[in-house]
Amino acid sequence: MLILLSAWLQVVLTVSFKTLFAAAPPPPQPGSVGRQIGQSYPSLPPGYQGMAPPTNSGIGLSLYTHTPTLNIFSFSHLSSSSQTPSALRVVNLLQERNLLPTNAITAPTPCLPQDLQKINCNPDVFRCTLTSIPQTQSLLNKAKLPLGLLLHPFKDLSQLPVVTSSTIVRCRSCRTYINPFVSFLDQRRWKCNLCYRVNDVPEEFMYNPVSRSYGEPHKRPEVQNATIEFIAPSEYMLRPPQPAAYLFVLDVSHNAVQTGYIDVVCQLLLENLNSLPGDTRTKIGFITFDSTVHFYNLQEGLSQPQMLIVSDIEDIFLPTPDSLLINLNESKELVQDLLKSLPQMFSKTMETHSALGPALQAAFKLLSPTGGRISVFQSQLPTVGVGALKSREDPNQRASTKDIQHLSPATDFYKKLALDCSGQQVAVDLFLLSSQYCDLASLGGISRYSAGSIYYYPSYHNQHNPSQTERFQKDLKRYLTRKIGFEAVMRIRCTKGLSIHTFHGNFFVRSTDLLSLPNVNPDAGFAVQMSIEENLVDMQVVSFQAALLYTSSKGERRIRVHTMCLPVVNSLSDIFAGADVQAITGLLASMAVDRSVTASLSDARDAMTNAVIDSMASYRTSVLTIQQPGLLVPSCLRLFPLYILALLKQKAFRTGTSTRLDDRVFAMCQLKSQPLSHLLLMIHPVLYRVDDLNDEGALNINDRTIPQPKILQLSVEKLSREGAFLMDTGSVMYLWVGRNCSLNFLMQVLGVPNYSALPQSMNQLPELDTAESARTRTLIGWLREQRPFYPILHIIRDESPLKAEFMQNMIEDRTESALSYYEFLLHLQQQISK
Repeated sequence: MLILLSAWLQVVLTVSFKTLFAAAPPPPQPGSVGRQIGQSYPSLPPGYQGMAPPTNSGIGLSLYTHTPTLNIFSFSHLSSSSQTPSALRVVNLLQERNLLPTNAITAPTPCLPQDLQKINCNPDVFRCTLTSIPQTQSLLNKAKLPLGLLLHPFKDLSQLPVVTSSTIVRCRSCRTYINPFVSFLDQRRWKCNLCYRVNDVPEEFMYNPVSRSYGEPHKRPEVQNATIEFIAPSEYMLRPPQPAAYLFVLDVSHNAVQTGYIDVVCQLLLENLNSLPGDTRTKIGFITFDSTVHFYNLQEGLSQPQMLIVSDIEDIFLPTPDSLLINLNESKELVQDLLKSLPQMFSKTMETHSALGPALQAAFKLLSPTGGRISVFQSQLPTVGVGALKSREDPNQRASTKDIQHLSPATDFYKKLALDCSGQQVAVDLFLLSSQYCDLASLGGISRYSAGSIYYYPSYHNQHNPSQTERFQKDLKRYLTRKIGFEAVMRIRCTKGLSIHTFHGNFFVRSTDLLSLPNVNPDAGFAVQMSIEENLVDMQVVSFQAALLYTSSKGERRIRVHTMCLPVVNSLSDIFAGADVQAITGLLASMAVDRSVTASLSDARDAMTNAVIDSMASYRTSVLTIQQPGLLVPSCLRLFPLYILALLKQKAFRTGTSTRLDDRVFAMCQLKSQPLSHLLLMIHPVLYRVDDLNDEGALNINDRTIPQPKILQLSVEKLSREGAFLMDTGSVMYLWVGRNCSLNFLMQVLGVPNYSALPQSMNQLPELDTAESARTRTLIGWLREQRPFYPILHIIRDESPLKAEFMQNMIEDRTESALSYYEFLLHLQQQISK
């Protein structure tokens, strides 16, 4: 349970998640408050009749482009009075019903001088839970809000200044990279914005390569851009930059072959071999496995690939170490021959065992001399050799309201191997394609600690589940062709007085503030918790800097640097006014995942509930000047209870609803490793009405007109049988068509003459030559473009089996095992007024 969030940041490293949160009484059972969905609450205020909860938090963060100008900044006009008054408008949640914005929510803007603000870091890349930093830890403790950073450091950017220079200017004391928030004392000296040391400006830095002028160091790109990339000189290399190296490890047991996934992998690799990131040095290799491990000799000069089988899985070895990982350009024809023949090679196999552990050991041995990426495709529980696992899931406990067991690994084999991989600059990405329990809680360690990614396709089958197949194809194509960084490390620095402790994401912490990332990809997110170790009394602003050093697929050593500046404040009202409710929710989600594993799911649920109770109680007692009845919050936190309720109902944390253990664990993995913008859709889906799309308020992008329907609250109250509604949950979209939906929509968009002609299972919209069809397809296409993974589309009728999934996302409504939004608010009020 969450103890006052004060303790959070006060007791940094020594305190477990438990100390962070103080116990609070559990929420009442649904039967004890209110009534069933559809029944009215006679005592409720207008607008709450027959209702359940409010909903969605925004999706999409505002896009930001750097507007370089300016250099030496004045802080004289930085004052709390410039805070947006609307952020502190008092909201009574029990009376104001329609709080959810109808458009996507943007990140709050820090209260900084205009010249600083316009070059601050893009919030899609670098974001803080509090956009106004408290002067002291005691003030932070009093606010009961978590302090932390959320990062998307390797995000694909449309504009990224790249600097090539033999001299990278850094502070001689703390090694901070020069950035827009340093101050120049004169042309020859600059003061670090993190440790305040005065440094000399190198002679080379006096020349500006952009304007080709001399004597204006403050106009250099490094001082004009909060995000910048350096091509690093040789001193940033411990060894020559490694080549891009890709090793594919495929499960070829009977179960795997039956799913048909091998055909998809081989076909996509054939189509995208020339698009793998790399250069003339790129290496590739293949391992397959069932109860034995199979290697493939692809040495240049052979007439066809040679398969080498190692049956001694207890002491795995590489049969021909020099010919298994080969230069792609030199052996491309052999690789293509192998990919064409692999699907048939095991088509008749009856081998049911899986020696995943030995196959991973072999892959590690093969890649460890160079480093690189291992891509593992697994379809069942590993059954033989090291790392073998037994089923731990009891299907009868999937809907349990008690604590969930087996969220932690059954063996430390996969974590230990991942740490060995990390030490040799090897990352492991796991693709889990299965209809049975695979113990992702154990297997996931191989990716988590090696900075890899996890992909999960439950009930995968080429023929029986075409929508999963489509998603797998789209995801795999993106995976094979997206940008990648090798042998990377990331360090986060902050102004003196601030301290970073707990990290969240997929990585290994090499030292207190250095993350080891054998691979870094553009879809990975990270979070860190912070505390205030020394008072910031004499400071008007503080800065944070994330530096990512990596080797590009072309063999260049590069450093991507992001710097963010935030104001320091000395009043609770200013802290609350600067609260970023979406970032707070994202950080709490990561913390709650840790708490679920180290303590229990119920502790994590209580902790999240207490986070809301504590912050709202603090606001009521310490900020509000006039006490009045109701559940009062500042406008900037009006969605906080809704987001926390959404988390409590999310697959990772829900109880009382049937949830497969692997589904739950995968949701937890996602919460820990996704960038915030993707996370928010998982936590709080978005609902639109789409049977009446028009061009009012539409976006115009690249000659496309993209409708922008209003975002609706996640409640059955907002549905109508006369309409069609699109729900976006991040990885899945549902288009629910009401029984009495207009014939125009059915014919012009769905291509059917009437409702009864709508198929039970439909996963894509027909391309019809109608304005209505074009609008709907354009909207869905645009939503899909907002994320790197591919959300599948389910078009569902009123009586469709998938309707239950659709309705489970109606966060504001009550269920047999969970409170409605209004009931949750009553529970919060009861706890706060104790």
